[in-house]
Amino acid sequence: MKNFVNDIFSQKMHEIQNRIPVHLNFSMNTNTTNTSFSKMFRNEVANLQTQYLPKDFDQYIDAAAEKYNLSSALIKSVIKAESNFNPKALSRAGAQGLMQLMPATAKELQVTDVWNPQQNIEGGAKYLRQLLDQYDGNLSLSLAAYNAGPGNVNRYGGIPPFAETQNYVKSILNSLKTHDSSSSSNV
Repeated sequence: MKNFVNDIFSQKMHEIQNRIPVHLNFSMNTNTTNTSFSKMFRNEVANLQTQYLPKDFDQYIDAAAEKYNLSSALIKSVIKAESNFNPKALSRAGAQGLMQLMPATAKELQVTDVWNPQQNIEGGAKYLRQLLDQYDGNLSLSLAAYNAGPGNVNRYGGIPPFAETQNYVKSILNSLKTHDSSSSSNV
């Protein structure tokens, strides 16, 4: 009977894992068989929330900012909006890592390990630079394209009428306004 219950629990955990954008490490062992699901879930979420800090990625952000002539504040603002600094973030649409790169975009950017923070930040910064060049330095359009895709920006002739994208652009622009202007001399 115990194996039957464990099998059902494992199956349900797998179903839940497939529906949420982060990986939770649930395992069945003798210590967890008497633990409630809600307690295990709270513990996993708490572990995710305390696992990473923005400063953990400063060296990669600064290097990518310098390489692609972007401000560190811009890259940090995009990471905050995309993944809240969680290198294991996975969106429902399939975007992965800190800067939420879609698999096809990551491949085009030559990111071989999207879960590697350094490669993900490098790829995301490179993509931001490409978008800024494509939209003649227009930060709002570039951010909209980063979020909704260049096809949607081109189709609508500007920021698409998607609430998510409009809020995304406003959020990042507001975040950049709060940074010291001397630290954001680049776009």
